[in-house]
Amino acid sequence: MSSGLKPKHQRLVLVVVALVALVGAGLLAAYALRNQASYFYVPADIAAAPPQVGQPIRLGGMVENGSIATAADGVTVQFVVQDGAARVPVSYTGIVPALFVEGSGVVAEGSMNADGTFIADNLLAKHDENYMPRELEGMSTAELREELQETVE
Repeated sequence: MSSGLKPKHQRLVLVVVALVALVGAGLLAAYALRNQASYFYVPADIAAAPPQVGQPIRLGGMVENGSIATAADGVTVQFVVQDGAARVPVSYTGIVPALFVEGSGVVAEGSMNADGTFIADNLLAKHDENYMPRELEGMSTAELREELQETVE
């Protein structure tokens, strides 16, 4: 049984069908992820053009020195994120990361409240390239090598 197409044309049809399927899969994936996108804002962006109340976003900046306050319940923390140009008050209920301290970088995931407070659902503390776990602070290079060797063995 012959399809009536030359082998050259059969390959062309196959390539076109594969391209259409690939583009279709990409569009389907983009459509499925459209509501999952979480945009990154710095305090200056929020001051210039505040996002809609309740819109999921990420807020990044530095924790302002002297701004961390723990509420009476012991799990709610209020602090201010700043970027040198603007400040945004943040409220978070939960256990804060070990690296979360004043003057350090933080990325908070959540949404803006009607009163201008960012309500965080998740906190991600940043550290610089010189970060050293507390357990290893003060160790010499030789001691660090020895500790790592014991871990590997």
